[in-house]
Amino acid sequence: MRGRLPRYCLAMILMAVPMARAASPCCPKEAAADKEAVLWHKLETEIRDVDAHLDGVMGVAIEDLTTGHTFFLNPDEVLPQASSIKIAVLAELYRQHQVGKLKLEDPYTVNAADLVADSHIMGGLTPGVTRVTNRDLATMVVAVSDNSATNVLIDRVGMENVNAFLESLGLHHVRLRRKMMDLKAAGEGRENVATPREMMTLLDDLYHNKVVNRTLTDDFFKVLATPKDSWIPRYLPEDLQMANKPGSLEGVRNDSGVIFASRPYIICVMTTFLRDERDGEDAIAQVSRAAYRMFDRLGRASEYGRVISPGNSSK
Repeated sequence: MRGRLPRYCLAMILMAVPMARAASPCCPKEAAADKEAVLWHKLETEIRDVDAHLDGVMGVAIEDLTTGHTFFLNPDEVLPQASSIKIAVLAELYRQHQVGKLKLEDPYTVNAADLVADSHIMGGLTPGVTRVTNRDLATMVVAVSDNSATNVLIDRVGMENVNAFLESLGLHHVRLRRKMMDLKAAGEGRENVATPREMMTLLDDLYHNKVVNRTLTDDFFKVLATPKDSWIPRYLPEDLQMANKPGSLEGVRNDSGVIFASRPYIICVMTTFLRDERDGEDAIAQVSRAAYRMFDRLGRASEYGRVISPGNSSK
């Protein structure tokens, strides 16, 4: 009959409707994930460009603490840590406080025998008179990377305990092998080392209260957030909270930490075999800036990418 579709044609049309609907992105979460994947790809491109222009070796590990998504560049290369290894020493200090082996409040009287070169804070205190606590020492370790304070804490917590603690977390390549300024040990190849992936994992375990309870975790990051000269913050907003520890040796620049942005994340950038250490410092800063720009947008935007800033009345 004229004007009527054959039954098989009508059936085909009806079957095509749900298929067409299924092909369209109807779920906001799925649509957001697709858009985030584009941003992650762009971040990767930026980081690889920084790496390509660096005359040295770079390793990077970044983790989105909201989704667990990660980016890696040379993540399993074992690299010298310089002062960034002090993160592990402080983590063991807080762990021992929790189990009652020692306390953050335990006093220490400055001893001239503990002083090493370049400790401008500890070296300025009065031996035999000045008393500080373990937590005070930890603050000096972070704020000015005081090597004498670090060595005192290493003696107090025990180097073997630091490494046993790291092993218990499944971290087989983060190792404290010598005290600070021990040039003889360094010359023998006993370097303090880690991989970008394992340093990121250590910070992730700390962030998620797997090392100590929530109260101690908060205090740990409060100490680690003490303002300091470092490279992760170089191009970031001054009021942005972050808890990081840089490290520097000849030919080596590192910085690792947690950035408490609107969408928090972990970033570990390690450079070695540098022809110019300043280039390594700027490479860390550039990678940090690229990561922050992405996480800041993800934290402030809707699943569609719309950002509404305070005082914005646009439609």
